[in-house]
Amino acid sequence: MSSQSFGMKSYMKGALLLTVAALIVKMLSAIYRVPYQNLVGDQGFYVYQQVYPFIAFFVVWTSSGFAVAISKILADMEAQGSSPVEKRAVTRVIFNYLLVLSIVFFCLLFFGANSLSALMQDTQLAPLLQVGSFVTLCMPILAVLKGNFQANSMMKPVAYAQVFEQMVRVAVILIGTVILLSFTQSVYEAGKMAIFGTVIGEVAGIILLLLYVKRNSTPKEHVKVNVKAWPIIKEVTIYSISISMSGLLLLCFQLVDSFTIYPSLIESGMEKEQAMALKGIYDRGQPLVQLGLVIASSLSLAIVPLVAFKAKKTSGRGALPFIQLTYRSSLLFGIAASLGLVVVMPYVNEMLFTTDALSNVLIIYVMQIIPLSIILTFTAILQGYSKLKLPAIFLVTSIAIKYVGNAFLIAQFGIVGAALASNIGLYLTAVALIIYLRKWTKAAFATGQFYWRLLLASIAMIVAVEGAILLLNQLVEGASFSRITAVLYSLLLVGVGAFTFMTVVAKLRVLAEKEWFLIPLGRRMAAYQLWLNRKK
Repeated sequence: MSSQSFGMKSYMKGALLLTVAALIVKMLSAIYRVPYQNLVGDQGFYVYQQVYPFIAFFVVWTSSGFAVAISKILADMEAQGSSPVEKRAVTRVIFNYLLVLSIVFFCLLFFGANSLSALMQDTQLAPLLQVGSFVTLCMPILAVLKGNFQANSMMKPVAYAQVFEQMVRVAVILIGTVILLSFTQSVYEAGKMAIFGTVIGEVAGIILLLLYVKRNSTPKEHVKVNVKAWPIIKEVTIYSISISMSGLLLLCFQLVDSFTIYPSLIESGMEKEQAMALKGIYDRGQPLVQLGLVIASSLSLAIVPLVAFKAKKTSGRGALPFIQLTYRSSLLFGIAASLGLVVVMPYVNEMLFTTDALSNVLIIYVMQIIPLSIILTFTAILQGYSKLKLPAIFLVTSIAIKYVGNAFLIAQFGIVGAALASNIGLYLTAVALIIYLRKWTKAAFATGQFYWRLLLASIAMIVAVEGAILLLNQLVEGASFSRITAVLYSLLLVGVGAFTFMTVVAKLRVLAEKEWFLIPLGRRMAAYQLWLNRKK
């Protein structure tokens, strides 16, 4: 099962470059929220997180939805021997369709900002939605440029543009917020600057891609070819939604929270400022979940091309070993990340966000990492098989469960109810996807031995971390607990937890050495496992 045997070196090289770029983007996306929250406080974080899902929805749909869909359609045309003129005609149809779509969305967000903010029961959010609406106008050009580069196996411009977009965005958000807060203490103005950063980031990505186009452009013959628009529009829409649906799932959950949490807290009799701060603290869970999902994301981006490639082969065992490996590794890292965060939550919460407020709610929140690790990888695998209808139904159902859950559970349990509603929706979806894929592949994804060994590694990690906490508490007994102490606790406990978990996993050979080689950055783990289990 070595990756050398696939005869797809250049393809994998390009896929790896996009994987690395996607991981850098995800890391930056999770990390910048920490200094931003520190700058604007919980109320400021609430303001940003209320509007962010609206804007991010279009960014994700463009970059990981439409761009990939366009590249697939153009690559299929290339395989069928279509001429460059025909491909340009199809690209023109898609661009015009996206242009209409972006204008519609722009009008809905810009002119509907007052209505949307009224539904969120905070009319001061309207100007932020209007600033963010300009992101939708970047959709057509960005999607077509990225899609064309990917279709021609030119992954470098796409990878560089993704990282450049995010770096510009983060720089504008943080530097702009620092400058702005020296003139005003308005959290809404700071939020407007943060949303403006996203728009500027998208524009920066377009400029970089256009420079690549100019450098690589060749004179083209202007011949008009008539193509049927509707089949192309239908294909690009279905592909784009199915490709980006797992990424859009989390954003839809956040949108549900934007429309339900703050209004529910106000209706329960809470003061506006307190409700804002509470929602802002709850939103701390989002960057923690994003960081926990980095490994699952890299797995879905790295292993899925292998699954898609093997799925087309009729000889051998096909993609099944890769599907089994994807399941076991996403469960392994999902449990490690979520349980690791659970046991160190109060300290990590204070280290990153200045207080340990609502740590009990955030403990429930980060348990999302386990089902999301499976949902991300399994929906990506099913894309490789073009099995999209049922997974889409599962994901839409989970959004409905989240909405109904929020309506009932927030009224019953307060903000804890929102975290519970997310978990119920996501765990049910993950189970449904596992059952569906198992039924379809007619094979188990892991043995009972795998689950027992994973349980032992998890128990060992919890015991080691709790033991380290007792020891640290004795060492600092009588001293006042400060943020510096929280930083020391967090770093030491994360180190102890990670080392214990990975050592037990390696000693018990939860994954085989040859399997580690197929996982991003797994070579060192394979070497460590061989060293631990060497014959003495």
